[in-house]
Amino acid sequence: MEKFDAIVIGSGAGGLSTALCLARSGQKVLVLEQHYVPGGWCHTFTLNGQRFSPGVHYIGLLDEGQSTNELYKGLGIANDLTFFRMNKNGYDHCIIGNQKFDLPAGIDNLQNKLIDAFPKEEKNIKEYLSLIQKVNYELQLMPKLKGLWQKITVPFRTKHFGKFALFSLKRVIGWHIKDPMLKAILNAQCGDHGLPPSQACFPVHCSVMNHYFDGGFYPMGGGSSIVKAMTSKIKSYGGEIRVSQKVVKIIVENNQAKGVVLATGETILANTIVSNADPSITYLKLIGKENISKKLEKKLSKTKYSVTSIIMFLTLEVDVTKYGIDSGNIWKFKDENVDDHFETLTKGNIIEGDKFPALFISCTTLKDPVSFNGKYHNFEVVTYVDYDSFKDFNSSEDYHSEAYELFKKKIIEKFLNNMEDLIPNVRNYVVQAELGTPKTNQFYINSTNGNVYGTNKTLNQVGPFSYKNKTEIENLYLCGASTLSHGVTGATYSGLAAAAQILNCTSDDLLIKDDSQKIKIYDAEDSATWSEFVHKKREDKIRNFKEINLG
Repeated sequence: MEKFDAIVIGSGAGGLSTALCLARSGQKVLVLEQHYVPGGWCHTFTLNGQRFSPGVHYIGLLDEGQSTNELYKGLGIANDLTFFRMNKNGYDHCIIGNQKFDLPAGIDNLQNKLIDAFPKEEKNIKEYLSLIQKVNYELQLMPKLKGLWQKITVPFRTKHFGKFALFSLKRVIGWHIKDPMLKAILNAQCGDHGLPPSQACFPVHCSVMNHYFDGGFYPMGGGSSIVKAMTSKIKSYGGEIRVSQKVVKIIVENNQAKGVVLATGETILANTIVSNADPSITYLKLIGKENISKKLEKKLSKTKYSVTSIIMFLTLEVDVTKYGIDSGNIWKFKDENVDDHFETLTKGNIIEGDKFPALFISCTTLKDPVSFNGKYHNFEVVTYVDYDSFKDFNSSEDYHSEAYELFKKKIIEKFLNNMEDLIPNVRNYVVQAELGTPKTNQFYINSTNGNVYGTNKTLNQVGPFSYKNKTEIENLYLCGASTLSHGVTGATYSGLAAAAQILNCTSDDLLIKDDSQKIKIYDAEDSATWSEFVHKKREDKIRNFKEINLG
């Protein structure tokens, strides 16, 4: 029977960063992934030769000296990463009704642009953007406060956070901003945490907005390039990653985690178990109610998970730049009533109506120029739904029925109606249009009800109310979007925090300074900034595509 120092269940960003830190510290580490590729939401896949990245659409704070850059440097994977800076003049485009507003990189640029568009709100815009920065600064400061004096002075050091933390985004923005269109623009990134303004925790929204104030970046090769960098580093330290290995049980004896049982019946032992799975899957399916406290069981019964999604993976044979599409993401809303759109999407019949009231559109072949074959452009078109939207297909394990395929076709047609607003006669250019559903999410990611952000990021489920890395069961730890934070970087930090608990040190101790580490960053919109390597990769992609199609 095999035995390891640590077994990590799940290979999302959280699981991989935990494994990397433990392996680097000298532990014998095994990562077990139920999917046939590692990465969780960071994985990529191909459809008829076209690559898609369902969970990674942009990453922020990546410039030299900023936190995500320092994170990847400290993990020792920066040299293996190349990113493209998305359109600096509009890394996010908000299309609300017939109006378009571009969010530029740089807080001053954003402030000036908002003031130009809404001059009557100048004072309010300055105050609101300043508040977002202050709340986010205080949010980041709190875990770093050490010692009695610093803790005593917490209320003075975090006064803005304390004043607004208990209120929803809708309440706080309503106190500062009056214009409905301006509110909608500032709320557009709600999709990055999956909650409407009326339910969104204000500090969480501050954190998301702050993350992108200096722009968005997209990894060359999609999300899997981050996965590859992490898995390669784990292996370099002697760690193992095994795919198609479904864990069905965590062995618990005398309130101690001892190992895991696989679907094959194989048992593997370890001194430490780390679960990157959702808390409900970890505790209720892998451990069992009989091994947890009544208090934890009660918490689990009240836990609500985030929205799930439907994603259209679309390939078009047309020069989409002629229609104003660029490397920036698009947030498209029917009108400024963002709350109403969330309500429609998550509570209604999703095939009713001709179009979705809100969606997110990402053109990966413009964000990652190396992936463009000279002919086809790839899009991920996303909207949020409730898991019950697919209730007719939730009862059986094998949901791939004729009715399911017909249901998907209706949704694709509805998505294409939305795309017609951006690219007239879009159906004439469709090479392929496939759909990922909550069932797809559940199958490949093994997330509760196909959720995309772990637990719902409402006030009662974040910060001190989120699930802790260290569990009530000895030697068992959690990481991932339901613990410290969500998103690619949030989940990565959660893995760092879990490893720090295991190794009895701080997260900062695990970020090792190495001046030789450097992320390569190029402008997606400016080929003059690309290295010879990037130009060659793009040329190879175009040449190979021509050879395959002509040969």
